[in-house]
Amino acid sequence: MRLSRYYMPTLKEVPADAEIASHQLMLRAGMIRRTCTGIYSYLPLGLRVLMNVENIVRKNMDEFGGQEIRMSVIQPKEIWEASNRWAKYGPELFKLTDRNDREFCLGPTAEEYFSFLIKDELNSYKQLPMNLYQFQVKYRDEKRPRFGLNRSREFLMKDAYSFDCDKEGMIKSYHNMEDCYDAIFTEIGLDYVKVDSDSGQMGGNLSIEFQALSETGEGELLYTEDLSYAANIEKCPVSYEIKDDSQMLELEEVHTPGTKTIAEVANFLGIEESKTAKMIFLSNAGKPVFVMIPGDRELNLTKLVNFIGANEYDIDMLPAEEIEKHGCVAGFGGPIGADIKFICDKRIMQMKNFVVGANKTDYHYKNVNYGRDFEGIDGGDLLTAVEGDISPNGQPMKIRRGVEVGQIFGLGTKYAEAEGAYYLDENGKKNPIWMGSYGVGVSRTITAIIEQNHDEFGIIWPMSVTPFHAIVTIVNTGDEEQVALGEKIYAELKKFCDVMLDDRKDRAGVKFADRDLIGIPLRITVGKRASENIVEFSYRRTPKDRQEISAEEAIEIIRKEVK
Repeated sequence: MRLSRYYMPTLKEVPADAEIASHQLMLRAGMIRRTCTGIYSYLPLGLRVLMNVENIVRKNMDEFGGQEIRMSVIQPKEIWEASNRWAKYGPELFKLTDRNDREFCLGPTAEEYFSFLIKDELNSYKQLPMNLYQFQVKYRDEKRPRFGLNRSREFLMKDAYSFDCDKEGMIKSYHNMEDCYDAIFTEIGLDYVKVDSDSGQMGGNLSIEFQALSETGEGELLYTEDLSYAANIEKCPVSYEIKDDSQMLELEEVHTPGTKTIAEVANFLGIEESKTAKMIFLSNAGKPVFVMIPGDRELNLTKLVNFIGANEYDIDMLPAEEIEKHGCVAGFGGPIGADIKFICDKRIMQMKNFVVGANKTDYHYKNVNYGRDFEGIDGGDLLTAVEGDISPNGQPMKIRRGVEVGQIFGLGTKYAEAEGAYYLDENGKKNPIWMGSYGVGVSRTITAIIEQNHDEFGIIWPMSVTPFHAIVTIVNTGDEEQVALGEKIYAELKKFCDVMLDDRKDRAGVKFADRDLIGIPLRITVGKRASENIVEFSYRRTPKDRQEISAEEAIEIIRKEVK
């Protein structure tokens, strides 16, 4: 490809709305352009990378027994009503109506659709197991689209579904896809970790996330040093217990003027924050939910949502006037005197003589004890894990950030039963099909690759996904000998690899800057020694290790690297 004819509008300056490296570099390298919030167009360079990632995923899916299909982006309301997710999925679901007033959605996922597809086709145990997959654009009306392709409203995803006769078969298919995803992300060259994950809206209790490590990732994960345990922050249990054999002290109301935060209360009373309890006043679709956790920890909203059986988008902070209706005071709230029971983290029942708000402005209670002074609802573990917490296998955990590039789920029979997907076993008995669901965020994977492979000058593409293997830069297009040698090298490289020829009439500095920015791995520079058949060869990853060699030697290096 000749750069003089290539649509690659690079930018010198970092766009003001681009917060992380991958978003900045994809815009600057002319890979994508913003259409509106959370929606992007792929330009030629970006599309080549997208297709390369897609092809790696496709190759491995095929090798692990998947069969590719293609389904519509538009899904009818009826199949979503069958699973009861039309109303429950929430405001992220893009809905539309046709001219006949029939309702549809733009697919954010495809559990219902795949179940609907196979329900009249896979009706015998002899046809199972089966694994079908597709590449399809997905749509989710994200509340806060950000970070370019990392969290967008339109994105390319590979979604796959396995269909089995029983739980054992589903688990076998699940682990087969786990191995497939290991192969995919290893071939791409990502530094990733597999973590236990919450299934969320999908259902089931079997799920693994594939997290590409990145300090700019939105997801947080906790892991042990030897990676014998890893979980995302929503799933990770907090296992510490409180052992306090001290005697209950007499309840005491104390004046604590101007102390609304836990830190302020603890400092005023001269105690550790762990000796306080934190009150959180929420609403679930308008209904009050009062929560109580140790003062030195944070609430894990996912754990709470799972406990009360709510949807996360229905959870909001309760206004002060609504809090007061239940006998509590915002900023000085507590369980004593409230006309509603608090959902308590299990450690609240273990604490002794702790401090809570007295439901009076500028007042707190000391020496509060569960059972004597109030009672609540045991919510189990409701806390967010932190670095240093002990994992289920007894080792301390560290915390990192990551970009979720894939996730697998064991769904069970939830969607098969909802959509009527049954099969007849060898005895002629009707049974629901057991399903697994497996997703790879193809477009998001690109952001993870860039986050892990860039420097201050631009992208550094791995050979596995690079849009072009090599770039030949003619320093001075006004020099006939440089042009002739550059054209000769270009023609030879085209025979066995994808190659760019920078034949633009721009200054050498512009060409070199663009070359660094777009990150092509193998580089030949044709300059002043063209008359001697000498070129400069370098790798994008180690640009300072330049060598002056013959054109033929440079071509041979590239041939070996591409193979």
